[in-house]
Amino acid sequence: MTDRTKVIFGNVMDESTVRAAEKSKAKYIKKYGDDSEAHYKLAFEPIDTLDFIGAKNIVFSDHNEAFDEKALIVGNIRMGFGHYRISIAMASCAAALGYKPYWLDLASFDATGSKMIREQNDLYSLASRISQKSVLFNKLVWEPMNRDGFKKISYNAKDQKNSELLVPIFENIPKDIPYIATHVWPAQGAVHAGLTHVVNAIPDNWPMALHLSEGAIHAVQTPYAYLGYKTLGGFDKKPLKGMPAEVLKEVGCFIDHELLVNLEEDNRLRRERLTQGKPMRILMTVGGAGAGFDDFAAMVKHLLPYVRDKKVALFINFGDHKDVYEKLIARIPDLDVKEYFDRYDDLLAMVKDIREGEAEGVTAICHEDIFRAVYSTNLLMPVTDLLITKPSELAYYPIPKVFMKHIGGHEVYGAIHGREYGDSTDEYPDKKSMAEALDRLIDDKEIILHMIDRIEELKKQGYYNGAYRCVELAVGKK
Repeated sequence: MTDRTKVIFGNVMDESTVRAAEKSKAKYIKKYGDDSEAHYKLAFEPIDTLDFIGAKNIVFSDHNEAFDEKALIVGNIRMGFGHYRISIAMASCAAALGYKPYWLDLASFDATGSKMIREQNDLYSLASRISQKSVLFNKLVWEPMNRDGFKKISYNAKDQKNSELLVPIFENIPKDIPYIATHVWPAQGAVHAGLTHVVNAIPDNWPMALHLSEGAIHAVQTPYAYLGYKTLGGFDKKPLKGMPAEVLKEVGCFIDHELLVNLEEDNRLRRERLTQGKPMRILMTVGGAGAGFDDFAAMVKHLLPYVRDKKVALFINFGDHKDVYEKLIARIPDLDVKEYFDRYDDLLAMVKDIREGEAEGVTAICHEDIFRAVYSTNLLMPVTDLLITKPSELAYYPIPKVFMKHIGGHEVYGAIHGREYGDSTDEYPDKKSMAEALDRLIDDKEIILHMIDRIEELKKQGYYNGAYRCVELAVGKK
């Protein structure tokens, strides 16, 4: 195994950074055990929610199953909904291009590396929640860490060493299998394990060393991200050697095949609804931990008079967090809601009915199953007119968007990109500015109509083809 902690893209790490990285790995081994000699056998289970693309989940078993000859693995972790959502896009486009997608959630196993991931994810989630409650913590710790701390190349050295703990999970995976990672740890783990066709799909527009996985092809969505990684500018106090061209590709946005194949027809129906005075369909998504809840509740409350006047139909996906729904009902007791809780077939039927039919009122969606929780947003995007979201992974999706306040400084640059490319608004950081923005969008529908036109222009340019390109890079196509 190559030690990728000491030298990163030709940049030598100092001894104190290397020692800290080694100490971190040793800490996890002491806490969770050394499974480097384990022989984990792998089998596959169907993913019911993704049966339409034939995706299979990789699980530990008492025997090894053989991968399909057209197999492509999507390596991921559950960290909120974002990395799962991008993973579904990769699996979707792999299936559309004739490959058999396999799902590898490295946080899901009873293995040392998986426990390391879960611990780090729990700490990240806790800090995210604290940042929403403490202005001082957010200003002095969380924002700088997400924007500047994760950008330092020394941070990557530590992650590289920790991700060596993931190698045993890959023992029975063919080394030449096409592999796309939607988080850096699955990319690093695969490279350490000797996989040779690894694509590291980078989700953010803000370049950070956190996302580096030397040995993989790095796929970025935007020109800004490309320049940042090509030069590694700002990753250290001194100038660094940049990334070679052959391992860095700007590919476009990571979008599902199903969201692209009928996009023009989706937009035709949007234009009809907006120009005929039908209720504007607004889709809201709740973050995994309910971060930004006060702002979220204020938006719902502000939109209710429009809902009662049948100027707006509101859809809210609570993901798999029913507690956030209950919190919202307690905050707004008179909220009259149609519930689709763990009723996925009913949700599918409802989406089909409203595609060319009518929609009104407030609809709440919640599913205990993580795949259904995530994919419900995908089902609703084609039949809604405006998405309210923080500028994270959904910032790049082909639907008109209005951005609420970011959670973590790196997300700011997703909003900037969306605004500049014309399919999104600015980021609105507080209740007052968001309320004013919603009033304007509901009153002046030309803004959303312009975004729709822009989305179609961007599609023609290949702007949304990033997931297809990642598949092509993983299977070795130029």
